[in-house]
Amino acid sequence: MMPPSAPAPDKSARRTPSDDQPVSGLKRVLANLAHLLGGKAAAGLMSLVYLVIVARTLGVRDYGVLVLVNGYAVFVGSLVAFSGFHGVVRYGALAIEAGDPARLARIVRFMALVELGFGVLAMIVAIVAVPFVGPRLGWSADAMRIAIPYSLAVFSTVRATPQGLLQIARRYDLIGLHQAVSPAVRLVGTLIVVASGGKLAAFLIVWLISCLAEGAAMWLLGLVAWRALMAGERLRGAWRGVLREGGGFGRFTLIANFDITLQELAPNLAPLTIGWMLGPVAAGLFSLAQRATNLLQQPAKLLSQASYAVLAGQVAKRRFDLLRHTVWRSAALAGVIATPIVLALWLAGDRILPLIGGRSFKGGAVIVTLIAGARLAGLIASPISAGLTALGRPQRSMTVTLFTNLALYPLLPVMILWIGLHGAGLHALLQNVIATGLLMLFFARDARDPIDAGQEGDTGIPTYAESSPNE
Repeated sequence: MMPPSAPAPDKSARRTPSDDQPVSGLKRVLANLAHLLGGKAAAGLMSLVYLVIVARTLGVRDYGVLVLVNGYAVFVGSLVAFSGFHGVVRYGALAIEAGDPARLARIVRFMALVELGFGVLAMIVAIVAVPFVGPRLGWSADAMRIAIPYSLAVFSTVRATPQGLLQIARRYDLIGLHQAVSPAVRLVGTLIVVASGGKLAAFLIVWLISCLAEGAAMWLLGLVAWRALMAGERLRGAWRGVLREGGGFGRFTLIANFDITLQELAPNLAPLTIGWMLGPVAAGLFSLAQRATNLLQQPAKLLSQASYAVLAGQVAKRRFDLLRHTVWRSAALAGVIATPIVLALWLAGDRILPLIGGRSFKGGAVIVTLIAGARLAGLIASPISAGLTALGRPQRSMTVTLFTNLALYPLLPVMILWIGLHGAGLHALLQNVIATGLLMLFFARDARDPIDAGQEGDTGIPTYAESSPNE
């Protein structure tokens, strides 16, 4: 069922005259994004169908419980699990540029073991904490019983290594295909549950199956990239010594993983905080508002995925002029495209949430508009953050995320106490606007003179300007 593997890339194929044109970076980002959006369009349509059915079947309270059980597992997975995505892409690109598939194979094997090991740890943590967290989030007895095996859903977050490998192989078509796996499972499962008269417990089982399918599918698709890039290497083989090879792999990967964890912390923690303080009904309203604005959130993630491998390749070739051009053009284009969508969501007002979820989801104009504004700022920031990471400066993005996601988090419960659910939306907007502004300042400085930036002694992380591709 998987598409045939792509032919192994060679250096002559990677270096074309268009690589020297300033617009080529943006064109490649847009081409990658087109592949991702193709799969996301199908996924979005399926998601909309099952979302309407589930929300109208369960009502706002039970829908809120479904969101909280799933959000709990995803939160623990994103907090504890380890992402090797940036390490695989950055150092894998160097290995490919140096014509060393054996080194790439060692990196992938090492990161796969690390990621899977942390995934098991995340599952154990989720199981142990269920009896303490569930009652405070308003879970029913059935939801509490299912929440323990539902902890397996953390493995939906354990798939960064094969995704990084697919990006190196430029198989964005397969990454786009993967976007439809979870929605397809949920749609089919939803139809079965509704036909059989099932309720909350049945929907939780469907959501769990979709999470497991999402994780497993990415690892299977990663085998296509493995065959394309490392046809002569076995899956089982040497993996030790990756951290001793130099080039800052260990420190870079740790910082990049910490940055990803921080980036996902606030979005995953906010619904749980709302559920903890205001109950499942408020959590259901907030979640549906988030889903209504996914038209802006998903492109932000996809744009980051589509741009990072392109930017890493430009840095590997020391084409910092192309890097700056690609990042700023990508950010500007994202803002231009997203602004009319935000305006449309504002004009739709109170009709959006009841239209999607039914009459139990009343109002929502203010919360939808606030979250849409936050999504707009996050979309603009995506290529800028990817550019800093490609420069070997993930600590910049980490610093911004640390401030906005952790330092500003205490404001969330205060704002909820102050103005209720709208406080959560205003908090999200404040976080994203501040983060985008800080990322712009950092990138404008670091991308202007990346060699000098890479020689700073405070980080210990070499940039491509310092490192040889043959390390």
